[in-house]
Amino acid sequence: MAIAETAGDRVDLPAGAAPPAGTYANPDLLPVPVARRTWTTYNFAALWVGMAHNVTSWTLASGLVALGMDWKQAVLTIALANVIVLAPMLLVGHAGPKYGIPFPVLARAAFGLRGANLPAVVRAAVACAWFGIQTWIGGQGIFVLLDRVMPGNWAGAARIGAYPWPLWLCFGLFWLLELAIIARGMETLRRFENWAAPFVLVGAVALLVWMSVKAGGFGPLLDQPSRLGWGHHFWKVFFPALMGMIGYWSTLSLNIPDFTRFGAGQRAQTRGQALGLPTTMTAFALLSVLVTSGAQAVYGGGDATLWDPVALSARSSSDLGLLYALVTVLIATLSVNLAANVVSPAYDLSHLAPRFITFRTGALITGVVGVVIFPWKLISSPEIYIYTWLGVVGGVLGTVAGVLIADYWVIRRTTLHLGELYDPAGRYWYDGGWNWRAVAAFVVGGLLAVGGSSSAAGEGPFPRHGLIPFLEPLADYGWAVGLAAAFVVYLTLMRIARPREAAV
Repeated sequence: MAIAETAGDRVDLPAGAAPPAGTYANPDLLPVPVARRTWTTYNFAALWVGMAHNVTSWTLASGLVALGMDWKQAVLTIALANVIVLAPMLLVGHAGPKYGIPFPVLARAAFGLRGANLPAVVRAAVACAWFGIQTWIGGQGIFVLLDRVMPGNWAGAARIGAYPWPLWLCFGLFWLLELAIIARGMETLRRFENWAAPFVLVGAVALLVWMSVKAGGFGPLLDQPSRLGWGHHFWKVFFPALMGMIGYWSTLSLNIPDFTRFGAGQRAQTRGQALGLPTTMTAFALLSVLVTSGAQAVYGGGDATLWDPVALSARSSSDLGLLYALVTVLIATLSVNLAANVVSPAYDLSHLAPRFITFRTGALITGVVGVVIFPWKLISSPEIYIYTWLGVVGGVLGTVAGVLIADYWVIRRTTLHLGELYDPAGRYWYDGGWNWRAVAAFVVGGLLAVGGSSSAAGEGPFPRHGLIPFLEPLADYGWAVGLAAAFVVYLTLMRIARPREAAV
């Protein structure tokens, strides 16, 4: 196997050498050549602004208000979560600019060439569900807009599965629009994110101004008291909510190399993400909780729809205002869904069968799976959305992050043999293509992280005292428990049963 070439802190395949071929390679999985690693700090910051300013991140903050927090508690929870999740984001993202490889190829170093399909499938399944959730929200936005500009009692139309049939039609139209954009490739996505980011921010500020006018000033937006206080009731909600907020971006903390592989260098991805993620999410959370608090002051706190910006926008008496708000919702949804929920599973699914599934084929599969998982049920209430969905997802994906960080930073000291990541005769083949140590760490970490998942009576799918009752106390800290446990177990196993192939 030819030795890779380096250009500063970036590694490339040897010039003039034939690229890796065979079962474990295709053009979408090969390293991005150094000459094409051109994304700047602004591109990464704009990517995060575009992904953070969307309906589901809005409902993170407004959902916390709906659960009883005041605006200060909600913003504190989200700000802390995003500072925490930035750390694994930067650690895992380091391999992107250095080697030009996507997430599933990076995972081969720890899990093996075949074993990398395990985290890839887990990550792809989560992304497909997120794609469905965002597409449903986009369809709702189109439905509300058409119901206003083309009156005809759309909401009273014949129902299919408890929803009016025009809503399903809008859902399908938005689905087609997303796939049409992503089919044009990553460069189109980069250009879209660059202009969508500022547009969405202006729209969110406009919604805040509208609500402050309705409430008679900013005072009512800030005066809504916490129903939890700062005692036992608050902390009981805070820790699972914090893990849920971390879980929201735990998906991207794994597949961030899918984007950083296009980076012009480590400085671009580090500065861009540090500027774009925690600051943007905190600012957007503040907008969200202020608007939701104001809506509670104007419409009454007992209305469960106030945490949903689409439903809230529909209350506008101005057709022009409603049009602008919902166009903003659509652009925001497109922005995050294409970047966060199509790119990753497209690469992950391509990794399953590189010779048969291209990036575009993987994107189409994502679109289909995203529909059949019934996304409308996952976002039906803040309890299911934050505690059940985000909490469990964060716990499982935290274990993968723990393995990747331990392998890349501790075991290998950021040194990978690029060509061998595609070679079944290389050091990353382990035993039949699997590194059982990584799989064991994933299982142990996942069991500790989500084994104690529980639901209050009538509010979720889990038993009241947890799937495994004695693990229930750990469930509120699922992401942290999963990451730490997998990190420790993987390092321990790699040291006491070190494979020959793991030598650097």
